[in-house]
Amino acid sequence: MTYKDAGVDVTRGYAAVAAISEKVKSTFTSGVLTDIGSFGGAFSLAAFKGMEEPVLVSGTDGIGTKLKLAFMMNKHDTIGIDCVAMCVNDILCSGATPLFFLDYIATGTISPNAIAEIVSGISQGCIESGCALIGGETAEMPGFYKTGEYDVAGFCVGIVDKKDMIDGKNLKEGDVLIGLASSGIHSNGYSLVRKLVDITKIDLNEYSEDLAQTYGEALLKPTRLYVNSILALKKDVTIKGMAHITGGGFIENIPRMFSSDLSAKIDLETIKKPAIYKFIEKASNLTQKELYNTFNMGIGMVVAVGREDAAKSIAILAEAGEVATIIGEIVPGNKEVIF
Repeated sequence: MTYKDAGVDVTRGYAAVAAISEKVKSTFTSGVLTDIGSFGGAFSLAAFKGMEEPVLVSGTDGIGTKLKLAFMMNKHDTIGIDCVAMCVNDILCSGATPLFFLDYIATGTISPNAIAEIVSGISQGCIESGCALIGGETAEMPGFYKTGEYDVAGFCVGIVDKKDMIDGKNLKEGDVLIGLASSGIHSNGYSLVRKLVDITKIDLNEYSEDLAQTYGEALLKPTRLYVNSILALKKDVTIKGMAHITGGGFIENIPRMFSSDLSAKIDLETIKKPAIYKFIEKASNLTQKELYNTFNMGIGMVVAVGREDAAKSIAILAEAGEVATIIGEIVPGNKEVIF
């Protein structure tokens, strides 16, 4: 019996590497020291010699059950963006500039075409974030994953001078919370979303007037990347705290920026929810607390700045292409969110 007889065809792996080679190389920056196929990806930190105390910041994440919708629609070219965004948006909250990214794709049977589409999205996310895709792994695991299914995870590393880290220590009462609009649901809450799709029996390929696209297109819309906007803001404004609104929504994520006994007071009237949330609210009948503890509800990132910097911050973010709005303020409290 051969390895192929057991379900693993190494030639498919070779074909997948060949299919993604150019996409991966398109992400390379000046710091990349190794080529595709090395046992380890190497990255030079020479460009950061001027930092007083350079600190590496790392993050890892996956895409979750949003992948199930990609399987259902046989559309694999955007979920790689989600994987990158979930990682780089997290390390941004510490003030780090992304340097490099690694991916892990596991599947029952390698499809070179599907792998190429996935990595195409990962490469696009890396290019938009200014980080290099310097390594990865594609694992063929017959019997572990169903035919046509896979999982994708990523890992990124960024750098920041210790004195410039965003840690929430200087947050105080009266500071302003600015919300950056999300592109949609991003990559959290999809176990519930898929249940709603099943219950309502909507056709993912059906065009919706409310959404101005199909349900599938709205639900697969990739997570927004905030790297360039936040780095532009950081150049001219002191960012006191940041929260990436992922799993746990507002209620769990905003308090993560606090290092003292403070709370966030949010004005829900300032938040413009993407149209897809109309479907979710109606189909789920969730309470307001449940919605804001599950989804981003239209805000993908929250930035805390001094009140004196609020108008300037919104102008910088708008120039960078963000829809940014003051959604609340810091108040005395016990690390909670007050609506």
